[in-house]
Amino acid sequence: MNNPKKLARIHRVRTLQLGLTRAEEMRAGEKLDSEAALSARIAGLVDAVSPVAQSASAFSLGASAHYRERLHQSALAAAQREQNARLLLERSAEATRAAKRDQSAVEKLMERARHRQDARERRALEDVPAFPRKRHDPC
Repeated sequence: MNNPKKLARIHRVRTLQLGLTRAEEMRAGEKLDSEAALSARIAGLVDAVSPVAQSASAFSLGASAHYRERLHQSALAAAQREQNARLLLERSAEATRAAKRDQSAVEKLMERARHRQDARERRALEDVPAFPRKRHDPC
């Protein structure tokens, strides 16, 4: 691949892909943070509704038991969503690493092409005579 225009175009595409995968990784990280905050909030609600030693009516105990059960289900669902978000973050981080490898490979190809071009130019300069021949007109 010696065509500099083609390499430049491929580099632009790989750079764009890298930017997109980094953005996706950031979104996955934000989603994980959001899911973790939701899990923490649900855990706080579960602690707030835990039974206390007091004289309460049967209706109140039944309602709080129902509410605790619903919070428990929500906590399980939130834990599953958090796990899914963690997996998404890992996949997007791997995609970012792959995009960075691709971009680095193109940059190395561009650098090699630049070195080859410099070597050609040096050889061309070496082939040029050191002193130009002087032509004298007949006097």
